[in-house]
Amino acid sequence: MSANTNKIGKWHGAGLLATTLLGTSVFILPQMTVDIAQSGAMSAWLLLTFTIIPVALVFAKLASAYPHAAGPAYFVEKAFGVTPGRTIGLMFLCVVPLGAPAAIMMTFQFMTALIELTDTQVWLGQLSFLLLLFLLNFRGIQISATLQLLLTLAIILVLVSLLGLNMSSESVAEQRVATSISPILSAAGIAFWSFLGVEAMAHLAGDFRDPKRDLIPAIMIGTLLVGLIYLGCTFLVLQVPTDTPLVMVGIFDQLIGGGGALIIGILGIAGGIATVNVYTASLTRLMCSFGKDRVLPSYFGKENQHGVSVRSLTVLLSIMALVVTVAHFAKFELEHLLAWVNGVFVMIYFASMLAAFRLLPNVNRSLIISACGFCVMLCWGLGWQMGYALLLFIVIAPFLYLRQNKRANKAIVA
Repeated sequence: MSANTNKIGKWHGAGLLATTLLGTSVFILPQMTVDIAQSGAMSAWLLLTFTIIPVALVFAKLASAYPHAAGPAYFVEKAFGVTPGRTIGLMFLCVVPLGAPAAIMMTFQFMTALIELTDTQVWLGQLSFLLLLFLLNFRGIQISATLQLLLTLAIILVLVSLLGLNMSSESVAEQRVATSISPILSAAGIAFWSFLGVEAMAHLAGDFRDPKRDLIPAIMIGTLLVGLIYLGCTFLVLQVPTDTPLVMVGIFDQLIGGGGALIIGILGIAGGIATVNVYTASLTRLMCSFGKDRVLPSYFGKENQHGVSVRSLTVLLSIMALVVTVAHFAKFELEHLLAWVNGVFVMIYFASMLAAFRLLPNVNRSLIISACGFCVMLCWGLGWQMGYALLLFIVIAPFLYLRQNKRANKAIVA
């Protein structure tokens, strides 16, 4: 049997990306952006959707031209050298302590909408969630690609149904008006979480049957689809008044007559599993790649018969379990976690766009400049919450630079 039979194509890739981007946040982020920017949330999502397109295109072109498990870290290393590339790679790994708890916290908002759970039960459920991720990733990402495509279609079906019912209803929307551009940019800074995953597809380029043919359409289809879905959800939050803590559940109940906790809950939980599943796969591949390159101990470079580094997977999920435990009992604020994670990814994206100047043909210059403008806009929107990303850079870059110099000096002496 050909190895290509276990690979994914354009449509599976688009579904995988769309589900990754929708994931935990499709039924939560719209209400968070409305809380920040009121009616300006629609402008925030429109701005984000249109400005992310150049970034998605650049990532698609980079990944199709340079498919590698290290993704953005490899692009930066290829363009600027070993130390900058590995700095970006380690920053990507260091975002896990914040990103994983945030994604799992979102997922369990849907779980608590379905059933009443004590604090201890929530914590134990989150740890069980990580065990499921181990089982999903043990045999490789292609196992769940078809299921994630179906999940994306189910989310679209629910949203289209709700939009159709809202158009035929006579509900009067509450007027919520944003007063300036600042809340819109702040909302866009938080909403950027919804598009984290564009770069994850670069790590998974090797899972495509034909990356040069399939990766660009997969990323573009997935990105545009997700932008439209988030716009639709935000429109519903603004149009249908409800006092339910999880707003999309209340909207579902009002427009359909009940069952919101069940339907939205199941889709939210499944989307959360899908999101963290793809990131777990991406980070496992990055750790494996770094193990082979001796950035991390070679222990992490060994793969099983399915091409998965079980050692990397086990250590990664163990770290997630530790941080989920700390986050749960320390009562971390979700909005702050999202903003800090977004700040790290803005830096990763910006470094990747700068690398594209050197790696892609000159015909892409205007596209790359637009993508860099997107990163600057998000830095402005996040403001002081870029601090975690800057701290990581200040710690990691000098450490790797000194380490690289030490190795070079030893080589000269030898």
